[in-house]
Order: sequence, then C-alpha cells, then structure tokens
Amino acid sequence: MELSHSLTLNEEALAQIDETKRPVFIFEWLRFLDKVLIAAQKNDIKGCQKQLVQQLMNHIQESPGPPTRKLIARCLATLFSVGDTFLLFDTVNKCNDILKNKDDSPSFLPTKLAAICCIGTMYKKLGRMMGRSYEETVHILIRCLRNAESQTRIEIMLTLEKVCAGMGTAINNVHKDIYKATRHCLIDRVMAVRCAATNCLLEMLNHAPFLYTTELESLATLCFRAFDGSNYIARCTVAKLLGTLMAMTQQLHQNNGKGQTQKGVKIISLDEALGVFMSGFLRGGVGFLKGTGEIIKGGSGVNREVRVGVTHGYVTFVQILGTKWLEKNMKTFLSHVLYLAANPKAASSHVDAVYSRKCINFILRSVLGKMLGERAQSSACKDIAHIIVKEMNSIDFNPENAKDVNQETLFSQHLLVCALQEIGVLVLSLGTSAHDLITDQSLNLIDVTLSVLIHPCHAARLAAAWCLRCICVAVPSQISPLIDRCVNGIEQFRTSPEAISGYSSALAAVLGGVKLSPLGIPHMKGKIIFNTAEELLRSANQNSRLSLNRTHAGWLLIGAIMTLGIPVVKGLLPRMLLLWRNSFPRSTRELDSEKARGDVFTWQVTLEGRAGALSAMHSFLQNCLELVTEDITRRLLTPIESALAMLASISGILKNYGQHLKAPAAMVRLRLCETLLLLHPQYYENSYTHLLRMLVAEFTLTENPANTTTSQLLTACHAYDSVIFGTWLQETDHRTIEDQLQSNSAAGSGALEHDPCCLYRQVNLGETIPGPLPLGVTVIDISVLLFGQIFPRVTNKHRVQMLDHFTECIKHVRSTRQEAVQMNVFTALLSALKGLTETKVNINQEDIKKSAVNLIIGAIVSPNPLLRYAAADAVGRMAQVVYDPKFTAELAQTSFDRLKSARDVASRTGHSLALGCLHKYIGGMGSSQNLNTSVSILLALAQDQTSPIVQVWALHALAFIVDSGGPMFRGYVEPSLSLLLKLLLNVPQSHIDVHQCIGKVLSALITTVGPELQGNTSSICTARSSFLCACAIMQDHHDPLVQAEATGCLQQLHLFAPKHVNLSSLVPTLCKTLFRGHLLLRKAAISCLRQLVQREAKEVCDHAMNFASDSKENNKVEGFCITETGLPGIFFSMLDTETDPSLIKDIHDTIISMLQVLAADNLSQWLGMCKDVLTVATEATIDDRLNNMNNENEEMYEPDDDQAEFHTEDSSLSAVQPRWPTRVFAAECVRKIISACESNRSAHFDLIKAKELQATNGKSDFLCFHLSDLIRMAFIAATSDSDPLRLEGLKTLQEIIEKFAKAPEPEFPGHLLLEQFQAQVGAALRPAFLPDTSSLVTAAACEVCSTWIGSNVARNLNDLKRVHQLLVSSLTKFRNKNNSSQLYNESLVTLEKLSILKAWAEVYVVAMKGSDMVPNFSLGIKLSTDTENKEFNYEYQGDSLLTLVQPELISLSQYWMMALKDHALLSLPNEFSSQLPHDGGAFYTNETMDLSRPYYASFWPPILHATALWLNSGNFKTSNRDNNERFNNNQNNRDNDNSSDRFHLLFGICMEALCSPRSVEPLESIITCLKALYTVLDTKYTRVLLMSDSSLGIEMCNVLHRLILTRDNHNCQLLCLEILQQVVKAAQENISKKKSASEIDNSIDIFGEGGEMGDLIPGKSLVVSILEVCLCLLIRQLPNLSPSTNSAVINSIKVMSSSEKSDQLIAASIRCMEYLHTVCSPKGALSILPTILYLITGVIKEVATTNNNNVTVLANNTSIQAALHCLKLLAADNYCTHPESAHGWQKLLQSALAKIIDLTKIRNEDSKLDEVTMMLAIAVFVLNAPHKVIVVPNLQYPCINYFRQCLESPNCVIKLKCVRTLKSLFAHENKLISVPYILSLAPYLVEFLYSEAARQPHSDGELLVTIETITVVESLIEFAEPDKRIQMLGLLIPVLVSYLSPEPLIRNKYSQSLNDVSLQWLMKIGPKYPEEFKTMMQSEELRIKLENTIRNSQSQKCISKNDVNQNQQLQNNTPTIKLKTDFSNFS
Repeated sequence: MELSHSLTLNEEALAQIDETKRPVFIFEWLRFLDKVLIAAQKNDIKGCQKQLVQQLMNHIQESPGPPTRKLIARCLATLFSVGDTFLLFDTVNKCNDILKNKDDSPSFLPTKLAAICCIGTMYKKLGRMMGRSYEETVHILIRCLRNAESQTRIEIMLTLEKVCAGMGTAINNVHKDIYKATRHCLIDRVMAVRCAATNCLLEMLNHAPFLYTTELESLATLCFRAFDGSNYIARCTVAKLLGTLMAMTQQLHQNNGKGQTQKGVKIISLDEALGVFMSGFLRGGVGFLKGTGEIIKGGSGVNREVRVGVTHGYVTFVQILGTKWLEKNMKTFLSHVLYLAANPKAASSHVDAVYSRKCINFILRSVLGKMLGERAQSSACKDIAHIIVKEMNSIDFNPENAKDVNQETLFSQHLLVCALQEIGVLVLSLGTSAHDLITDQSLNLIDVTLSVLIHPCHAARLAAAWCLRCICVAVPSQISPLIDRCVNGIEQFRTSPEAISGYSSALAAVLGGVKLSPLGIPHMKGKIIFNTAEELLRSANQNSRLSLNRTHAGWLLIGAIMTLGIPVVKGLLPRMLLLWRNSFPRSTRELDSEKARGDVFTWQVTLEGRAGALSAMHSFLQNCLELVTEDITRRLLTPIESALAMLASISGILKNYGQHLKAPAAMVRLRLCETLLLLHPQYYENSYTHLLRMLVAEFTLTENPANTTTSQLLTACHAYDSVIFGTWLQETDHRTIEDQLQSNSAAGSGALEHDPCCLYRQVNLGETIPGPLPLGVTVIDISVLLFGQIFPRVTNKHRVQMLDHFTECIKHVRSTRQEAVQMNVFTALLSALKGLTETKVNINQEDIKKSAVNLIIGAIVSPNPLLRYAAADAVGRMAQVVYDPKFTAELAQTSFDRLKSARDVASRTGHSLALGCLHKYIGGMGSSQNLNTSVSILLALAQDQTSPIVQVWALHALAFIVDSGGPMFRGYVEPSLSLLLKLLLNVPQSHIDVHQCIGKVLSALITTVGPELQGNTSSICTARSSFLCACAIMQDHHDPLVQAEATGCLQQLHLFAPKHVNLSSLVPTLCKTLFRGHLLLRKAAISCLRQLVQREAKEVCDHAMNFASDSKENNKVEGFCITETGLPGIFFSMLDTETDPSLIKDIHDTIISMLQVLAADNLSQWLGMCKDVLTVATEATIDDRLNNMNNENEEMYEPDDDQAEFHTEDSSLSAVQPRWPTRVFAAECVRKIISACESNRSAHFDLIKAKELQATNGKSDFLCFHLSDLIRMAFIAATSDSDPLRLEGLKTLQEIIEKFAKAPEPEFPGHLLLEQFQAQVGAALRPAFLPDTSSLVTAAACEVCSTWIGSNVARNLNDLKRVHQLLVSSLTKFRNKNNSSQLYNESLVTLEKLSILKAWAEVYVVAMKGSDMVPNFSLGIKLSTDTENKEFNYEYQGDSLLTLVQPELISLSQYWMMALKDHALLSLPNEFSSQLPHDGGAFYTNETMDLSRPYYASFWPPILHATALWLNSGNFKTSNRDNNERFNNNQNNRDNDNSSDRFHLLFGICMEALCSPRSVEPLESIITCLKALYTVLDTKYTRVLLMSDSSLGIEMCNVLHRLILTRDNHNCQLLCLEILQQVVKAAQENISKKKSASEIDNSIDIFGEGGEMGDLIPGKSLVVSILEVCLCLLIRQLPNLSPSTNSAVINSIKVMSSSEKSDQLIAASIRCMEYLHTVCSPKGALSILPTILYLITGVIKEVATTNNNNVTVLANNTSIQAALHCLKLLAADNYCTHPESAHGWQKLLQSALAKIIDLTKIRNEDSKLDEVTMMLAIAVFVLNAPHKVIVVPNLQYPCINYFRQCLESPNCVIKLKCVRTLKSLFAHENKLISVPYILSLAPYLVEFLYSEAARQPHSDGELLVTIETITVVESLIEFAEPDKRIQMLGLLIPVLVSYLSPEPLIRNKYSQSLNDVSLQWLMKIGPKYPEEFKTMMQSEELRIKLENTIRNSQSQKCISKNDVNQNQQLQNNTPTIKLKTDFSNFS
C-alpha cells in the first residue's frame, strides 16, 4: 500500500487477488488511508476526494466486518474534516437510506451496521458541521431499535453516544428521546447492549442536566436494575455511570457554592447522594421491585450483583470528586460506609455478612489506600478509630442486659471487622512511619484495638487481633509491649471467656507477625507464652464455662509459638511432645472407655482439644522442619494414628449428638489432613485404608447432606489462564469483590472466623487479610489434596475399587447433588493423576484404564462447563500417565468420532478441549500422528459463527496444540493464521471471549515461528504482515482484555523481529494504556515497555516525549499526562497508585533498565526526579530538622532556599505524594545512578576534571556538580520516619563518602570537596544513635561513621569530634549489662555491638596506618591497596586520629578479643557444640546462637586486623626477652599463657577463615585476614610461639598453598608470600636461638632440618612445605617450569596477569627461597639445593627469553634481580666450604653454571635469551663461587667465550655491561680465576681501543663503551708486575694521546668528550707512574700533541671564564622591578 503513493484503492490489483484474501487487502488499504489522511493537507486530497468517498461508500455495501467498518467510518469522517464538505450531506443521506431499508436478512446486516457506524463517527468528528440533520438521524435510529437484533442495538447505542458527543448541547430537543431509548437498552438481556447504552448515558451526562436533577432517582433505580444479572464488564460500566451521576450532583453542589446555580434545580446534599447508594447497597433499588414481581435469587434481601455494582459505584463517585473532596468529607464518608456494615439488611446470613464486609473493605481500600497520601491515611486511621470507640461505648457488657442489646451488638460486629481490617491494612502500608500515629496519646490506637478483644462476637475479636498483628509488623517496637499486655490480659480476665479468646487470639496474631519483622522478640518471650498456654490447657477442666475457650486458646498459642522458629521451639520440644501424647487416647481400650462415658459438652471440649493439638503439630512441621528427625516423626505418628482411629470409630457418637459435634469433628479431620500433608506418605502407609475411607467419604459427600463442592477444581485443571471461565478476573483490581459472584464453590466467602489459626499462619500471596474458606469447603479441599498424595502409593486393586466407587456414587444421586459429587470426584481424580505424574508411576493395567475412562467420558458432555473442562483435562492427564501411543490414539479417535457426528454444544466443546488437552500433556512428538486431524477439526469448529461458545472452546484447544506442538506445528501456521485473520475481520466485537482466544492462539503461533520472523522469504514476509495486521485489529478493539492480548503479541514480535515492530506507533499506544483503568492492560503495557527499554531505552523515552507534546497540542488523550520528567516520571508516579506486586516489580525493572542506559548522560533529569520523590515531607518535620541542623552549624543551609527545595508539595487533584516504598526505591536509584557514572568514572568524581571538560567540550552534566543534591537526598532519607528508608539513606550516604572521599576542592587547594558537608553528615548520623532507634539502623550508621572517619575528609579533630562522639556514646551499650527493657531479639543486640566494634576497629586501623605503626612488608613490596591518595597533607593524620581512639583502647581491645573468641566458638563444627559455653558468649546468648552467627561471620575481619595491630604495638603483655626465658624454662605463668592464648586464638581464626572448604569469604575479608596474620607474626615472640610446634608452620604453609591456588588476586598472593617470609624468618630465629643455647661447636648439624642424613619428609618438613608454596606460585606464573609432563593441567592453572605484577610475585617467591638452606643441616641443605637451583635457572630462562629484534635489557627486571641475588647467596654460602656439604654443593653449583652456559647457546629463529642477564648470571658464579667450581676447563672456556661474544656485540648496552662485568672479574682476588679471563679477553679490549669505532664515537653508548674500556685497561696496569707496567702503559698512553685532537673546530660533541676524558686520564696516569710516563713522553709526536691539547684546553677555560663574568655584570645591571608598560620609546 505504502509503496503505491496513491490514496485511492487500486481496483486492478484487488481484482487479481484471490477472493479469500481481498478483505485483508481492503483492510490494509483502509489502515494506510487512516494513517495518511490525519496528516494530509486539503490540497493533497482535493483531486481524489470524490473518488475516495465513492470507493468508501461502495465498501459499505460489501458487508464489511467490524474492524473494517470502523476504519471506513473513520476515513470518511477524517476525509470530510480535512477536505471539502460538499459531499457530506449526500453521504449522510445515503447512510440514512440504508437504515430505512426494511431488509432484515443476515446478509444485509453488515451493511446496515457499517452505515450506522459511519453516521456516528461523522457526528463525533465533525460535530456541529453536521447541521440539523441530527433530528432525522436520531429518529431513524430510535425507530430501528424497536425490532433490531443485538448487534444493531449495540451499534445504534454507540452512534447515539457519538451524536451526543459531537453535537453537545445543540441537540437538547432530542436528549429526552435518546434517554427514553437508552432506558430500555440499559436493562437489555445482552450485556454488550447494556454497556453501549451506559456509555451513551455517560456522554449525555455532560450535556443534559436533567439526568442528574429531575431524573436522578429514576436513573439511579435504572442503574440498580442494570446491575441485576450483569457480567463484570457491564457492572463496571454501569457503576461508572452511577458514580458519575452522583458525583455530578455534588459538583453541582460545589458550583452552587461558587454561585453557579440554575433556576429551579434541586440541589442534592451529600447525605442524600450517599442515601441513594445505600438504598441500592441494602435493598437493591429504590423500589423497582414493587411492581416487577421479580424474585431475587438466594432468598436474601439483597441481590449480590447489585451490591457489587453499587460498591464499584461508590469508588467511582469518590474518584471523580477527587482527593481534596475526600479529605474534606472524610468523617461523613467513613461513617456512612462503615455503618452500612452494621445494617441488618447487609447481613441476612453469615455468608451475606462476609460478602457485605468485603464490599465495604473494597470501598475503603480503593479510596483510602490509593487516593490518599501518608498524612491523610494517618488521619483516616484516627477517624476510623473514633468510630470504633463510639461503637464500643454503646455496648453494654453487663450480663443482665445481654438479651436486650444482643441484636444490635451482633450487627455492630461487622462494622468493627471492617474498621479494624482497614486500620490494619493502612498501618501496614505506612510501615514504621505509623509510629507517631500509634504512640499518639490523644487517641491511643492500640488501646482502642485492645478494647475490642473483649467484644461478645468472635469475628470482632479476631479482627482486632489481626489489626494488632498488622500494627506489630509495621512498627516492630510495639511487639514486646503488646505481648506483655496480652499475657497480663489473659491473667487478669481469666474468668471471662471472651477475654481469654480475645487476648489469646491477639497474642497468636502478634506472634505470627514476628517472623515478618527483621527485629524479632526477646527469646524468653516464647517460653513465657508457652507457660501461659500450658497453664490454660491445665486449667481448662477446672471450670466448665471456660473449658472450650481455654482449650482453644492454649493450643492456638502453642501453634503460634511454633512460628518463632527453631531457636525457641528447640527448648520446648520435650514438653510439646508430652502434651501431644497426652491429648489423644493411648490405646483402643482408652478410646472405648472414652466413647462410653462422654456427653455432648465433654466431646466438644475433647474434639476442640484434639483439633488444637493437631493444628500445633501442623505449625511445628511447617515452621521447624529441621527439628523433624526420624525419631520425632515416629513420636508424632502415635498421636496422629490415634486421631485417625478415633475419627474412624466415633461415627455413632456423631449421629447421636447430631449438629453439635459436626463442626468440631470436621475441624479434627481438617487438622489431621493438614498435618499429614506435611509428612511424607511413606510414614503412615499402615493407615492408608482408614485414611482413604475417610477422605473418599468426605468428598463424595457420603455423610454430608449439604451439596458442598471443593474450591480446588479450577486449580486442579490449570484453568487459571482460561478465557472460558473468565479467570482473568483474578488479574483485575476488583478481584476481592467480584469473587463472590463466581460460580466456583464458596468463592469470595473467606473470613478469619472460619479458621483462627490463620492469625499466625503466612498470608497467601496477593492477599492483605487472610480469608480462609468455610470449614465444609476447606475439609473437602484438603482431603482432595491428600488423596492425590496417597493414590499413587496404593495397590492397583485399591485404585480400581476407588474409581468404581466414584462411578457408583455419581450414579446414585441426581441433579445438583450429582453435579456437586462429580466436581469433588474430578478434583480428586485430577489430583491423583497429577500425583502419579510427579511420582513417575505409570498405569498400564487394563482394568484401571477402563474404570478411569468410563468415569471421565461421561463427564465430557456434562451440561456444567466446569465439569466438561475437568473431564477434558483428565483425558490429557490419563494419556500422560498411561503413556501408550495406542491408548492415546483410542482416546483421540473417540473424540474425533463424537465431533464428526455431534451437534450439541456440550459434546462439541468437551471433546474439542479433550483433543487440546491430549496434545498439551503428551507433547508435540507424542501426539504427532493425531495432529493433522485435530487441527483440521478444531479449525472447522472455530469457524462456527452460530455458536461463539464452541468457537471459544475450539480456539482454546487450538492454543494448547500450538503451544505443545513446537516445530511439529510449523506446517500448520499459515492455515491457522489465515483463519484467525478471517475471524478477527468478521466476528462481532461484542464476543470478547472469542477475540481473547484468538489472541492466545496468535501468541502461540508467533512463538512457533520464532526467530524465523526476521527472515525475508515471501512466506515469512506474508506471515509477518498477517501477524502485524492481526495485532492492529486487536489493538483497535474496545475491550481492554483484547488490547492486552495484542500488546503481548507485539511484545513477542519485537522479541523475534525487532526491526519490524514500529516503535513510533507502539510506544504512544502503550503510554495511553498506562492511564487506563484495567489492571491486565497496564500489566501488559509495562511488561512490553520493560522489554523495549532493555534494548532501546533512549528511543522509547523520545517517542513518549514526542507523543506527550503532540497530545498537549491536540488535546488528544484524556487523562494522559507526561511532564518534563518523561516516561520515568510516569513510572515513579505509578508506584504510588499500583498495588499489584508483579506490576510494581516490572516497573522497578523498567526504571532501572532506563537508568542504566540514560542516567549518566541526563543526570539533572534523573537526580531531579529522585529528589522530587525523596524530598516529599511535611513542612513541620523539614523545618524542625533544619532548625536542629542550623543550631549545630550556622552555615549549614540557607533556610529559605531550603524550604523551596525540600518542599515539593503537589497541588494537583489526584497525584498522591510518594509513599515510603517509592522513596526507598528512589534512594536505591540514586545509588544505581552513582554506579552508572562509575563506568566513565574520572570526571564524575573529580570536580577539577569536570570543570576542564565543561570548558572544553561544553558538557556540563557531571555527578560532582550535583554533590550537594546527593548529600541532601541521603540526609533526608537517613533522617526520615521510615526505617527501610533510613537504612537506604545511610547506604547512599556511605556510597557518596566512599566515591567522593578523595575528590579535591579546586577553589581551596589542599582541601577536599566533601569538607563542606561535615555538618550534614553529622546531622544525618545523630538520630541513628538515639535510644529508641532500631538496631539495624544503628548498625548501618556505625558503618557510615567508620567510613567517614576513615575517609580522612575532616581536616581537624574538632570536625571529627561530632561523629567520633556518636561512636563513643555507643560504647555505653557495652557497660549496661542488664538490658531489662529489651524490645527486640537478643541477636539484634549482638548485631549492634559488633557493628560498633567493627566501626572502632576500622577507625583504629586507619589511625595506625596514618601514624605509620602498621608493620612494613619484609619483601619490600608495595600492595596496590595500600597506595592510597597521598596528594594532600592532612596535618592531623595518624597520631591525632590515634589520640581519639587511645582513651577507649583498653576497653576496646578487651571487647575485640571477646568478640573474636565468640566468633571462634561459633565457627566450630556441629560436633563440638557440646564444648560451647552454656550461658552463651560475651555478645551472644545460647538461644540466639544461630541468628548471631551471620553477624560474626561478616564483622570479624576488621576486628581481627585491629586486634592484631594492637597486640603488635607492644601489647603481647610482656617483653619478648622475658617471654623467651619463660618459654625456655616452661614456666606456666598466667601472663604468658594469656599471651600465647591470644596468639593461638588469632592464629586459629585466620587459619579457619583461610582454609574454609568453600570459598565463602569475600576477597576483602581474605586480604584483611592475611594482613592481620602478617601483623601477628611481626613480633619475635609470636614467631617463637609459631615455631614451638612444628606442625603450626607446616599447616600454615599448606593453607597459603591452597589460597594461592584458589584466589587469583595479586594482592592476596603477595600477602601470602609476605607471611611465608615471616615463617622463614621464624625458622631462622629458631635455629639461631637453638645454636646460641647449645655448647657444641658443630651444632649446625644437629638443629637444622634434615639432620645427618638430609631426609626432608613432605608433610613433616617445614622447608618442603615452604618450597611447595613457592613452586606453586612460580608454576602458576611460569607453567613451563613445571617438571610435570601434563601440559594441559599446568596451562589450566596459568594466571593471566600483567608482567609487572607477575614479576613482583616471582621475585617475592625467590626471596622466600633465598635463606631456606640456612634452616637446614648441611645434608638437608644439599637435598633442597637442586630444587632451588632448578627453579632459579628456570626463572632466568623463562623471564629472560625475548624477541630477537628486542633491544631492551631484561636484566633490570625485578624477578631476574631477585634470581641473581639468590644465586649470589647460594654461591657464597658457608655450606660451599663446610666439610659435610662442600663437595656436593660445589658439584651442584657447577651443574647450575653449566645449565646457564647451555642456555647461552640456545638461539631460535625468533627468540633469544637476554645477553646481559646471562652475562650477569655467569659473573655471579665467577665472582662468588669457590675457585674449584669455576676453574674447570669445560666451564671456564665457554664462559670466557661468551664474554668475548658479548664484546663483539653490535649493541652498545651489551658491550658496556660486558666491559663493566669484566672489570669486576679482572679484579677478582683469586688469580686462578681472574688470570685466564685477563689473558683471554684483555687483548680484545686493547684491540678495541685502537679501532676506529673507539676513536670516532657517534653516540653516548659508543662513547661510554670506550671510556669504560679505558678504565678497565687502566685497572690492569695496577695488577701488572712493576717491571711489566711500562709495556702496559706503552699500549694505553699512545691510544689516549691518539684520542686527543688539538684543534677544537674539527671535533663533534662525542669527540670533544673523548678528548676531555683522555686528557683527564693522561693527567691522572702521569703523576701515578711518573718514571714510565717520562719514558713514554720521549716520543716527540706524543709530547707535542699532548702539549697543544693542554694549551688549547687552558685558553678555552679563560674564554669561558670571561663570558661568565660579563654575563654576571649584565645581570647585575638589569633593573630589579619589572615595569608593566614599556617606556623605551617614550621621548
């Protein structure tokens, strides 16, 4: 279309297309036309308008489908609004003519509908341009209504709505007629007609005031009638009408206040308006039932549909009037709504009362929860509380008057339930910010709630208990006081049954909430409550009036205690087991005697007690699973089996006492089944028979006269994604009230009074208040689930018996009861089949297959759709369980046959779904043989336009097949897709469920095609355009559910073919849906946007902004509002109004995806948005906070500025101020923004760089420019009244400090950027240290304190003192031992104390580093972590910071040691638990040990490091000397013990952490631990202790070895080597100490490792262990060193690291090996020497190998230097000459030298060994080794030879190094060594001096070589015999003279230098050897040349001296003051 560039339809192309594809072609043309016309100009259209109108009118005649007619209408209307209107009336008349046509045939219907649609759209678009034609049109339409079928009625109503919208008040004269017509349609039997009529009236409300004045009551009544029999969509629409209608009356009221009233219009007060609602809510209408004679179903006074509709109406009413109105009229509204619940008509039965309560809570939730900010919610809570007080005061608790007030009290309970539940939910949503509300003395909310605990009605008491639970979860500080009050309440009112029940319920509820609070309760509280419960159970029999209540209360409390978890329950378990055992008869005899003697009351109490015992058992199994050992399970089974035996045998008693025992017995069955479900079925397999009998009797209703059905059927057949049952209702905002209208059993009738145990159980996902279903339903539900567990485990015989029994049960009952039994049986069957699948049990026996199929097949054609669905699902599950292709084929064939012949709906729907389920459960491969038939049948059924129900079921089944078919279905995609398109174009849009199903199939098809959609083949292009076309039709549908399906499909298309989804049209559509009312649609839109922004965040945001600006200009979209914050701003605002958890999570993800891509480049926008969210606070609190801060520091803020910035109150009508969860998320976002900026970090965190970039690039958005905003946001969050927000604020503050700590302040050099914010940091931290602050906040604040002090930002001590003082004050918590008023769990005290100790430890470590009191590393290595920024001189650093820590050090060090001891004890494995102290540790109690462990685990490293530093700085109690003496004398002095204990404690902790089996410790902890270990070993005393037990050192080496293998971190590995060095040092000291103590001379042999034989045993030898570590590290760096042949293994451990880091590590390893031999005996040393030499020569080979072309010298490399140094030490060592080792040692040295010589000969094509390194290596041997090693000819000659080669090298550096090395070799004292070198190499040197190269140097290198050679030759003169010197001088002096050149002009700079040097040498040699010199100078030539040179040189000196003097004079004459203006030309 778009390629044709023509607006008109291409008729020729259309004619050539296949008939079936024409509708799609026309639809595509219309879509194109619709898009183009909107943007077209009048001139573009002028030429073709007539033809276009004609073409469009022709298509009206051709029976267009719904989407097509909509497009035709839109195009016509746009055509006339953009182009000329000359054909307008002609078109209208043509349409009117079509309407007047009397043809009623179905074929003419589409044309008629199209004409109606066109008229409507033209009126809407063109408005008053349509002139007076409206009268005729309206009358024609109203006439058509009389005998029109439903489609026409819908279309007419839609058109009348559009006429009203377009013409406005201009058609007042026909408004009444339209109203009359609409009244009939409003109660039409077709729901879509009702909806259309409602929308028409909604539009009329804007233009026809009579509707909400004179016709108000009549229209309201009509709305009530419209609710009757309505479906969800109709209800919502009519409710909108009712709410708007009533809101209009109040707006009229408001306008009247502004003086805008109309004459004679009756103003309706708020009370009257609410009265209208009330009449509908309570009676179902204002009297419309009088004459109609309708009987409302259910026998109760109120029709539920009307009540639910009116509930929606209330909400709409308030939403329209807005937040301000609500706040103003809060009291009236709350009072009205709550008193609805107290009205007897709202509670004609218990179920009815529950439903009414749900409706009232829904109104309150929707209004208070969504529309009010947190302050308004608090005041709403107060208003509700006042209503409760008033209600409670009206109750007379005097027993004498009980009868009179009974009725009123009965009904008032419902008001209290609603009020208390709402308070609970409100307080829960306020979180800790509700603290002020709860502690407000004027109201005292807790007292108000407690007062309801003694209400006569159980429901009110339970609601109060639940409300208290909510208060405790929200504000954990209230838990402990409330527990105490409840325990006292039970004691105080022990004679009142109500009080016992109320207070125990409250206590149970509060205990249930404890696990939701991170702060817990003191451990002892559990024991106290258990004692109370035990006392209640013990005293239950003392007073019969209280027996029931006490029994119930006791067990309820015990069940609640179980939720406190293992720490509490562990100690109580023995008493528990005793209670359980005593609650049940121990034997059959006991049971029989019990049955013989009980009356009805004792049986009630007994059953209540047993149900309670089982509920406590269930709670135990659910919450303390780790305690459930085999033994405990066995002991639990005794009472369980006893309970089962009792239930099996008391049927007679139940019959005798009838109704009284029915509920208690059912409760026992429920509790028994619940408990069994939590145990593995194998434990109770002996009881299967009894149990199955009981379960089957339960759900087949054998002894139950009521037709109770299970609520589990939909879940069992996975129908929760089903369009068939409208289960999407669960995904709407109205689920809680719409449930009561569902056909599903007891749906929506859940209430707390059905099961009080829910007070302490976990709330189901998505529920705010627990709603257990009625007991009858719950028992059936649970028995069905338990049946599913047991069925797979019984024998086949029993399975068949049960299935046959089911069939019999169904046969023997009729009508509704049969249906009820069938539903229960099928749920049980599905549960059983699911159990079989899960346990992987196959059933292949014929009899069981036959029984099951007989049972199922009958139900497939049941009239009940739910049963049909269940039977179809069972068919699929059966096929899955049997898993036999033949069986599957038979099942499929049965359905095929029935579908071919059957014509009834039940058969067609049931069997079509059965086919779908077969494929769903068997999968594509398993059912491929039936695929073709199944698909063809379902495609045929889906086209059955006569029955939309059949279409829905067929499409639903098809979706299953497509989903499960996978690639097998690929061949059926095209036919399926063309069918779907056909249906979309033809099915009436009122059949919403058909369209939804189409969406589901479409989605499955897109998945099937998958990534192929990116292709370009013709078939793929066609499929893709069909998908897009189908999505467009669905997007244009009026129903939100269909739109949601379209969004989902487009999302999938974007996933597979992103290029082909047009974002510019998709994003605006999604943005519009964000403001729509339907939750499903919003969820779909957010989910889609979430996916889009992950890939194209910027484009999505840009499209949204463009759309927003368009909307503003054209006022297009109602309710759509995007501000300058763009799409992210919209998401943030949604977070405050949405309540669905999954939707909120998606919004979070979407914002974070956008933030990561966009924030770093748009900092102002993003930070501004977070700031707007975070700085919402009440003026009062901000002012208070500011005043406090300004008092501390006057320059903190300028107040006026601040109010403006902090207080961003939004005055708009509906925007809710951000709530605390949104603000917590905003604070998280701030942190994410900071880390997003870190990727291009430098400028964001450095103001100087940022300003430079701003000046150069003009980019002005850097994080450092926003630092004050960041600090302000963190400050506001950290000082808020919500604990989660405070924690987030402190985290943010810490991150800011860490990131900006080093940032300099450019305007004040030497100062830091953060210095100006010291007051804010101090003020943000102070509130966290107040006494009533939660421990979690204080712990987080301690972390920030230490970060702040350690960051060195504060410049002097006074600045630091604020924060320091907070830490000092926190130490008082250590001195107050008895913490009597403890609110939280003891583990929180542990957390707090450890946080304080950790903070102090970190400060102490920083202080010690600053004062250089941290031990230096012995290997001379600089760790990269220690190279901190030293740019600034902090004048106080170190010592002065230490002065702050010093006063506390004595106590701190003790606490640190105690904490470390605790940590050590808690780290012990379980088998040592008996050794732990019984009364706990210093900072933990025995009971909270498990909770405290994680705190110790995360806090020990800094504490360990600090303790090590403290001990290292001279605090190992006693001086080393004393200790050494004591150590030697083995005096067990206490001091020494103490010190050695400390050492062993620290050493043990380090070892434990470093060798944990899993690498659980974070790297930072490992590094801190290694530093601490190094520090500990840095004193002589500790090293002595280390050596006292040889295994310690060996163990430590093993740990270091493992660490080097497992941690690839450079610093970590370096530290390991540092510690290894300490071990070597310790061993050396140990040896020397032993030597000095020994009197034997040759003690060296005795003490060293290896002894006389030289045996070093791995695992027992320290030296070997050290060598292993070094070897490991060297091999990791240089795998080729490995002697192992398996290169793959070696290479796999190679570390990829930079060469510099690698060199550091290699050097460090070598330094560790240098002195290893010194701790061995001579023989021992000999046995390790080969290894060391092998490694060192290997290192030289590996590191010194370089590229042939590389000229850089590698000898200066750290690792090579270390290797050469080590060789030097080994060559010169004493062992070289020691008699025991000399021979072997020298041999090994020779071997090493030989290896080096061999290496010099290696030369490849591309690599070589560095010559200088090899030369130096040889020199090390020659200079240091004994001569015997060196003078061996076959070593000496190659060495000399190599030096000669180096002398001949063209590389000056090598030559120079060689000459210098030779100098030292020639000077060797041993002539045997030096002479051969002199004889061989000196001639080469002399020869070189005579060469031209030496005489004419051309570079510094060449010059240096010549000079160095002169030096060497000169040194040889000294070695020569005096009589031979003349010969040597005869060689040297002529050369030196030849280097002189008397003429200065002919010399270059190198020759000049050579000249000068030669002259100096001659001047030096002359006086040194005068005689010889004179002799030489007799040569005329030499003398003259020398004299000339000297003369020239002296004259040069004079000249230069004069120059210098002249310059000095000139300089002195220069004026000293520099003038700015030059006056030289001024004359």
